[in-house]
Amino acid sequence: MALDAATLALVAGELRSALAECRIDKIFQPTRDEVVFQMRSREGARKLFLSARSGSARACVTTESFENPAVPPSFCMLMRKHLGGGRLTAVREVPGERILFFDFACTNEMGDSVTITVASELMGRYSNLVLINGEGRIIDALKRIDAEASSVRQLLPGLRYTLPPKQDKAWFFDLCAENLVQRACGHDRPVSDAIMREAGGIGPVLCRELSFRALGGRDPQACSIGPGERSRLQEAVEALQREYAAKGVPTAVFGQDGKPVEFSFTALTQYPADMESRTYESFSALMDAYYNTKDRRERLRQKSRDLARQTASLHERAIRKQAARREELAASEDCGYLKLYGELLSANLYALERGQRTAHVLNYYTGQEVEIPLDVRLSPSANVQKYFKEYKKKQTAQKVLARLLEEGEKEIEYLAAVQYEVERAEGESALWEIRQELKDAGYLKHFKQKDKKQKPADFLRYRSSDGFLILVGRNNLQNDRLTLKTARGKDLWFHTKNAPGSHTVVMSEGRDIPLSTQQEAAMIAVYHSSQRQTPKAAVDYTPVRNIRKTNDLKPGMVLYDHYETAYITTDPDLVEKLAEKKPQTP
Repeated sequence: MALDAATLALVAGELRSALAECRIDKIFQPTRDEVVFQMRSREGARKLFLSARSGSARACVTTESFENPAVPPSFCMLMRKHLGGGRLTAVREVPGERILFFDFACTNEMGDSVTITVASELMGRYSNLVLINGEGRIIDALKRIDAEASSVRQLLPGLRYTLPPKQDKAWFFDLCAENLVQRACGHDRPVSDAIMREAGGIGPVLCRELSFRALGGRDPQACSIGPGERSRLQEAVEALQREYAAKGVPTAVFGQDGKPVEFSFTALTQYPADMESRTYESFSALMDAYYNTKDRRERLRQKSRDLARQTASLHERAIRKQAARREELAASEDCGYLKLYGELLSANLYALERGQRTAHVLNYYTGQEVEIPLDVRLSPSANVQKYFKEYKKKQTAQKVLARLLEEGEKEIEYLAAVQYEVERAEGESALWEIRQELKDAGYLKHFKQKDKKQKPADFLRYRSSDGFLILVGRNNLQNDRLTLKTARGKDLWFHTKNAPGSHTVVMSEGRDIPLSTQQEAAMIAVYHSSQRQTPKAAVDYTPVRNIRKTNDLKPGMVLYDHYETAYITTDPDLVEKLAEKKPQTP
């Protein structure tokens, strides 16, 4: 759900109270669409989070931690220049609009006191953050809008800031309920849509909620409802207006799979009983919980976009090279005729003359006459040698191509594993290790120095129901470190069979590992592999002492024997339950 103007007005009141007299300590821009203001006051530290991402635009106080880029984006640097050390003096909203203004008292380069405003426009795909000076002119915008993008309203440095064109709708909470229902019933459209047409400030979810509460789950044409239904609709409107005047109750609805569905300032009764409704102490807590998982995934997708594109290109190129090698091998395998031609020409050398284009000789293997092409530039004996040389070249090519095909299969398998690692990377540090790995392998020629500031990621850690520590590698480098350096002989190693995935090791500490822990470790191995959605996945497992690695193997690839295979159906809820909440350094 997009944040509607009614809920945003309640958020503004909450922010005014939470951020009163706060000063900006630091400014970060974790992704291209998000800005975080780290602020301080006598009451303690706060983090103001502003998002201009189309699917999750919002403004709230957050407790979430963010992984920031090593080099701040240019818009972040500009905000630091103008807002650094600024004190928040006001949080203003525009009635009926999804826009908040944050006014900061700042000091400019000349030492004069100035007011700088951050406009947080939370309007779906048109969401934006705009930095405005005390004269009402735009310093810059997170997303610049020129005349080509919009002929109505441009957001460019130096232009005067103007509000978006207003909709011709009255504020829902200022309307008389009786008049609103009367006007809505004049429309030949569903009741929820008719209310949406007549009132501003509320979104579709609240309009549907009004229809659901008043009409028992139906949403008939507004012009067809009777006096009794109109009366109930009027009562529902009045009840919602009273609840809003009392500041409402932050509420979110989650599906059976735990995914967020909708949120509002009122209970949403329109959804089935098997969906979970949760209330929160504040709208900031509500939005943190609602958008947390979704935003984390989107941030990583943005950060890994370039790396994902590079690895996909490398994988596709390896597949094309492999196809070309197979074609070349097929051509080189059909080379027996070259040896035959050489032998037949050698046996009939006495009958050949220089300058002949073809030679007609008897094939003493079949008794039939054979026509053999000759190079007119070469002597008869040189033509014989030419055929023998080409035959030997084809034979050598077969041996080389067989070796290259074997290496190519390993390369394709390795790059598929890297692609999977990029998709499941859980932070910038994990992406940095993947980049480092690809550079060491010669795939990335231009590895930016700034990435070296990232700290290596720790293993993923789980604790089995029997108390055994289970470690999981996040990428190929960690897989090698875990299996070949951290784990010891009696520790038990797990990996999905013939599929990209993480190395998983149960740390035995010299004890016998019970079957229940082995099953849980196998589940974890499937969960951290490309077979996560497979109903029953094959998992190989063996003591670590049976694992070995040769110099020709790519990172993350090992050899093992004397293993067993289990077929596992993974339980994501159990895997999440076994995860250690606070990773420790191994």
